[in-house]
Amino acid sequence: MAGALCLVLHAHLPFVRHPEYPDFLEEDWLYEAITETYLPLLEVYEGLWRDGVDFRISMTLSPPLVEMLADPLLQDRYAERLGSLIQLAREEQGRSEGERAALCAHYVALWTRRLAQLEGYDRDLVGAFRLFMERGRLEILTCGATHGFLPFMQDRPEAVRAQIEVAARAHARHFGRRPEGIWLPECAWYPGLDRVLAEAGLRWFIGEQHCVEHATPRPSRGVHAPVSTPYGVAVFARDPEVSQQVWSAESGYPGHPAYREFYRDLGYDAPFEHIAPYVQPTGLRKMTGLKLHRITGKTDQKQLYDPAEARRVAAEHADNFVFNRGLQVQHLAGQLGHDPVVVAPYDAELFGHWWYEGPMFLDVVLRKVACDDVGFTLSTPAEVLRANPELELVQPHFSTWGADGYGSVWLDPANEWIYPHLAEAADRMVELAARFPQAAGLQARALNQAARELLLAQSSDWAFIMKTGTSVDYAVARTRDHVLRFNALYDQLRAGQVDEPLLAAIEARDTIFPDIDYRVYAPPAA
Repeated sequence: MAGALCLVLHAHLPFVRHPEYPDFLEEDWLYEAITETYLPLLEVYEGLWRDGVDFRISMTLSPPLVEMLADPLLQDRYAERLGSLIQLAREEQGRSEGERAALCAHYVALWTRRLAQLEGYDRDLVGAFRLFMERGRLEILTCGATHGFLPFMQDRPEAVRAQIEVAARAHARHFGRRPEGIWLPECAWYPGLDRVLAEAGLRWFIGEQHCVEHATPRPSRGVHAPVSTPYGVAVFARDPEVSQQVWSAESGYPGHPAYREFYRDLGYDAPFEHIAPYVQPTGLRKMTGLKLHRITGKTDQKQLYDPAEARRVAAEHADNFVFNRGLQVQHLAGQLGHDPVVVAPYDAELFGHWWYEGPMFLDVVLRKVACDDVGFTLSTPAEVLRANPELELVQPHFSTWGADGYGSVWLDPANEWIYPHLAEAADRMVELAARFPQAAGLQARALNQAARELLLAQSSDWAFIMKTGTSVDYAVARTRDHVLRFNALYDQLRAGQVDEPLLAAIEARDTIFPDIDYRVYAPPAA
């Protein structure tokens, strides 16, 4: 095997679904990601397949994201939202002249194409991604069931097992097979987690750079070859150079002046009467997705966006990325005496949502590596393992991604209050599973919903939002509401009096994992 580049995109959003409201701001997270990331990525894959390009890429589709993409209510709401975007762009085109009108026409054409693409998939994006998995081009990995921060559950092993096993079962339901790989939530690893992963049939995970660099013993090839944990699960660690080149706010590609400016949006720029039908029901402004300016520079005076120029720059950056990877692989091969594996993990939403031109960049990278002699190949972790079955045995170090790299983002004065409640709820769920091993009917429904509420409360996204200060009230409310619903169900089950109308209302709202079995929390037999 020649040196390999493993591109891994992590697509995840917390489960947000509010049937009780016709329009809910936080549902926009999903709609924006579909428009700007998931549909564009699928369009890239379709083009590569059509042109006979033998590409490889790996992608997390987290269980909450997959459940939302497969939800008929959210599918319908998204189609309506896309139609609304097209209408907004048409209206703004009619109010504009010259370059601005042409740019609005660009969005009308783009979003009309996106709507046709969506309907061409029968709104089934999960099935669209699955097709590329079945074609052998896309490796789909899972994540924790609700992206729970696993190190903070390690003294409650049943809670960790539930996060992993529920995820694996959901993956099998949607993709026809259990997953081989996992992107650990927040890349958070602790020694001993590999036993749970191995029991679930998982063969590898993505780790942070220091997860492997600080392993015991220190691996001879650093982060440029997978290593094995004591329970035989392989670790693929992030390469720092490949991350810096794309992620860095100072030196990364996405900051180029020609690229689209994320933070300038018509929802805040236009006179209110122009965007009144497209803002929040409360009348507060919000991002619409219609962005007409380019980064330009560190100035408030932004120039109009030029899609053709941005595409040209994206192609140049893709060429540069591939050229640098070739130099890197050549240097590492000489240094290590072995063909290196360069692991490039990114948030999927970087490509299209945050960096509008990201899918264009990715398209050129995948074509160039697959079709040209660049000194390395595209691969996936599963392919690397098949070619390299013998791995160095190490004990990886506790690690996460994010600031400081050791979990401080998720344990901070802004969010630490949640953990006693989550711990108590996990203990109570284990208690319920042990107390009612053969529940049926209404009792089983309540137990299954209690498991859903615990999992939803455990989402690491809520702690992250509390720390970063965005949508804090919503994150607090979600944590509180799921814990309160769990405790209400717990009390009713203990009392032998389940309130069926209340249970039905909760089931209708929190629909994640329709086939969940609460027994996943049962303690192992002695």
